[in-house]
Amino acid sequence: MELHQLQILRELGTLGSVTAVADALRVTPSAVSQQLAALQRGFRTPLTRKEGRTLALTAAGHVLAAAGAEAIDAMAAARNALDEFEHESTGTVSVSGFHSVGQALFGPLLRDLAATAATPTVQLTDEDVAQSEFPALTARYDLVLAHRMEHSPPWPVQGIRALTLVREPLDVAVATTHPLAQRTSLTPADVAGERWVTSRVGYSPDDVLKAIAAVANVAPQVQHRINDYGAVAAVVAAGDAIGMLPRYTSRSVDDSDIVRLPLHGVGNHRMIDVLARPETLRRRSVRVVVEGLQRVMARLSE
Repeated sequence: MELHQLQILRELGTLGSVTAVADALRVTPSAVSQQLAALQRGFRTPLTRKEGRTLALTAAGHVLAAAGAEAIDAMAAARNALDEFEHESTGTVSVSGFHSVGQALFGPLLRDLAATAATPTVQLTDEDVAQSEFPALTARYDLVLAHRMEHSPPWPVQGIRALTLVREPLDVAVATTHPLAQRTSLTPADVAGERWVTSRVGYSPDDVLKAIAAVANVAPQVQHRINDYGAVAAVVAAGDAIGMLPRYTSRSVDDSDIVRLPLHGVGNHRMIDVLARPETLRRRSVRVVVEGLQRVMARLSE
């Protein structure tokens, strides 16, 4: 039983297919299958089973994967003991972020780190996925900027650490010519009957709109589904529909023709979190980047 075989087993449980594991670990699917077969030879109880055309973990496989995650973490602690002793903060740290948080944080993060001595090299990528898909990204990136609605289920705790950057409200956006533009705040009853531009299903604005519809007992009139907040603001400014914009991470949006209004009476806050593997957070270079993200977000939400 080798440590890299346990890592492959864990990734299979997380990512759900041999192909996805191969892609995350940058090896061939054949190599993944060979290592799983070699691991299986050390156990009488089956660790995997076929589910259609994919390979899944058995109950025994999940038990071994969980134990393997602890072993990987322990090995990472041993490997990083010397780095901790020498206060090593350089190296390369990969960061993925969904679109709006990338627009809001990536530039300020780079400037913040550039002002600090002996900082790591940061590699930035945008990954805008549905809430349920964020944890799997920790197999590919050191740090994953993720969002979830405050009332939704928390992130998985096995093999994942979550650090909250901010609790961000989503505000209703209307054109300056809209009758609601003169209000100081809104309730679900005020907006439920309006035409909406919202996000695709599985993203925060659509979750809030569903809550508005439930509280007001009015079916929402969804005219447009757009994930880019700049495009949402343009549609709102045209007077064709009203929408929702996150309060802190959409400040780059042009507000000259729209008005943002607080929404009360429904859960409309999303959590912006940093997700990472426990062993990844043991690296000082990674923690330096996390601290930079925390400083940038604190300034943004003032």
